[in-house]
Amino acid sequence: MSSVKEQLDKEKLPSHVAIIMDGNGRWAKKRGNARVFGHRNGVKAVREVTEAAAELGVKFLTLYAFSTENWNRPKNEIDALMSLLVSTIASETKTLMDNNVMLKSIGCKETLPKSVQEKLASCKEQTKNNDGLTLVLALSYSSRWEIIEGVKKIALEIKNNNLEPSDINSEVFGQYLETANMPDPELLIRTSGEFRISNFLLWQIAYSELYFSDVLWPDFRKEHFFEALLDYQGRERRFGKISDQVKK
Repeated sequence: MSSVKEQLDKEKLPSHVAIIMDGNGRWAKKRGNARVFGHRNGVKAVREVTEAAAELGVKFLTLYAFSTENWNRPKNEIDALMSLLVSTIASETKTLMDNNVMLKSIGCKETLPKSVQEKLASCKEQTKNNDGLTLVLALSYSSRWEIIEGVKKIALEIKNNNLEPSDINSEVFGQYLETANMPDPELLIRTSGEFRISNFLLWQIAYSELYFSDVLWPDFRKEHFFEALLDYQGRERRFGKISDQVKK
């Protein structure tokens, strides 16, 4: 029996996959540990999925690592998460270089601790010329924040007579978002069995296929990622058209 990976059609892979990495806290609680224990173990899942995407030739992988709403969590959890981010980015930079992966980030970076900002900037600088997979970390990110920031930028352009209101369309608006110059994700995966979007890439996922996995994020492995891609390849993407139009 062939593996899930062998069943994939390499010509029909999504160019951009986004993932809501959910379930770290529940994974830790089931084992009688603090939530940060789940976050630490979630790093292995990040590594596995990044390697899987790079192996297949997926061009963009966006991971929802920390939302603006996450700042409302207990301070000790936030501090532990930020410390984990710093150490993980530092330790994984060599792996990203070895695998030709470029690191990018989206979100309100100014709200992150200086130590995180510095490690992030350093890793981005070191990987900026890599031309394989682009790994995008959504940090201190929320879609409503992003859209409001985009509107503010456009309003300023109009105020300065650099843009006319009549010039604004979907393509122009997209250039004022954090994901400017990136393709919209064709596939959005959420782990842990929850059925929510959680304020993630709301503009960009207008026509994304949604895939919900019961697997808690620390247990998510390459095979689960391949299963999501295989499910995606079995769907018909119509973009508002009817089946007969798509098949022509």
